Order: sequence, then structure tokens, then C-alpha cells
Amino acid sequence: QVQLVESGGGLVQAGGSLRLSCAASRRTFSRDAMGWFRQAPGKERECVATISYGSTYKYYGDSVKGRFTISRDNAKNTVYLQMNSLKPEDTAVYYCVARGGNWVDLRRESEVDYWGQGTQVTVSS
Repeated sequence: QVQLVESGGGLVQAGGSLRLSCAASRRTFSRDAMGWFRQAPGKERECVATISYGSTYKYYGDSVKGRFTISRDNAKNTVYLQMNSLKPEDTAVYYCVARGGNWVDLRRESEVDYWGQGTQVTVSS
């Protein structure tokens, strides 16, 4: 049973920062592409950021470029999302995602193998 457990969400004022963490139970974590999606109320789910299994490729959605940074620590089986300069429109449930098999670009929902349960991020104005 694969588990992706997110943490670090919460309430923050606009302009503030949060760091999300996702701990993965997979023994093959170092060969998994990882990423973060988010879904705001009444909106479609969107890809925020992804990182390839070797950290050589990173993708960021247009709305978060320059503000968010994705990283991973394979020794800890953990992927992070550092979120700076947060805006009210960043308010959403953030989901950690994974795909095995030395995958590189995990920006499409159809290619995700595993989802976390989600963590709420609320940015107040």
C-alpha cells in the first residue's frame, strides 16, 4: 500500500510563506517523479509543480513561477513545496502526487499513479 502523507498546510496572510512536505512510503521513491496539484473551490484541479526522479527536470505552473520551489530529499523519501509571496488565489487543497518507473514530467493528471489525501492552504488578504 503506497502512502503519500502531506503536511505543512495552514492559514497564512498574503505575502507570507509556507512549506509543504510529502512523505512517501514507496521503497522506489528515488525512481519516482513527484509533484503537487491543487484544487480551489469551484475550480478545476491544476498542476502546481513537478520534479523528475533525478531532480534534473522541474516544471512550474505559470501562476506560481518565481514564487514556489519544488525539491526532494531521496534519503528521507520526502518532497517539498516552498511557497513564498503567497496570494489569496493560492488558497486551495494541495495534493502530493507520484508516478514510478523513472518518470520525468508528471504535469498531467492522467499520468499520476498515486495521490495524497490533500492539505488545506488558506491565504487571507
